[in-house]
Amino acid sequence: MNTYLRVRSRALVCLLVLALLGTVTTAAAAPGATARATAATATAATPPTTTAASAAATARWGDRRLDEVAFLTTHNAFTNYEDSRWSSVNQSESVRAQLDNGVRGLSLDTHWYERSTWLCVISFGSDCYPSDVYLCHGDCKTFAGATYALPRQTFHGTMQTVVDFLATHPQEVVTVFLEDYVGADQLQASLGRVNGLQNMLFRADEWGVRQHGWPKVADLVTSGKRLLIFSDRSDREHLGVMYDKSWTVSNFWSLGDLGNDLACVSRWADVQLDRQEPGFRRLFTMSHHRNVPTVLTAALDNGAKLRGRIAEQCRSATGGRDPNFVSVDFHRLSDGSGHTPASVVAELNARP
Repeated sequence: MNTYLRVRSRALVCLLVLALLGTVTTAAAAPGATARATAATATAATPPTTTAASAAATARWGDRRLDEVAFLTTHNAFTNYEDSRWSSVNQSESVRAQLDNGVRGLSLDTHWYERSTWLCVISFGSDCYPSDVYLCHGDCKTFAGATYALPRQTFHGTMQTVVDFLATHPQEVVTVFLEDYVGADQLQASLGRVNGLQNMLFRADEWGVRQHGWPKVADLVTSGKRLLIFSDRSDREHLGVMYDKSWTVSNFWSLGDLGNDLACVSRWADVQLDRQEPGFRRLFTMSHHRNVPTVLTAALDNGAKLRGRIAEQCRSATGGRDPNFVSVDFHRLSDGSGHTPASVVAELNARP
């Protein structure tokens, strides 16, 4: 009997020790489990990536709406020495280099090119391109180097360059202005070949811009809708391509042959620069370049003259507002005054 009691006592002691160990283990595990549950709940409520992206966008852009910021823009961005063999250019560097160097607005000319067996033969195979939407400065078959250049630049290829840039620069917004000579279906097919474009394309109709005004830039960045496209054709708004005459005001594009036509007058007789509309303010696109682009004249025009024209002519013509897009030739050139197109745009963005 004593032996039985001793065995039973030892068994009870072992069970008691095991029970205590289980309690300790459970108690130690509880805080971690609770923390994981709390973290999971917090993550579900406010995803860290969204919060971080929103904070970064606000830090960069503040509370400014799209119509309260300025962007450096390049006139005929596609006519440059790097993307193709142009003999007459408006910019010296490729579209990608322009974006890398601070350009956030690009003007492009879209034309339809019908494949030409004749051009393929007489070029000994160097001009054998399929029918497509290309970037040309006039007819796509007339003067190589002047109205078109080889290698031919597809519109969708250049737009892919823009989308790829935006994908690697998540805080940036880019606007494309089209001088548009193609059908809406042709443009739609070309845009449809740009990987990732639809995820980035800003649609003014979906954002209710006409009713509520332009959104904050930070909201565009956070939403990922960081690509705006305007066209001078009105029949493609269903593609998310805005008709510029409905959404912008714009001055007449030329400074004249001598560069002395500084008056800021409207490009459209029926849409004045100071136009007012209830609850909505058009974006102001300002052109500042001559009829014929040259390195020398761009250097003369791009510094103090540009800065003075904004302050003395365009600001008063628009009812006291600054341009949202400042379009120039050879954007990196200036007159040595200390003012460049980029610094002028930075100064505009620093204004209260």
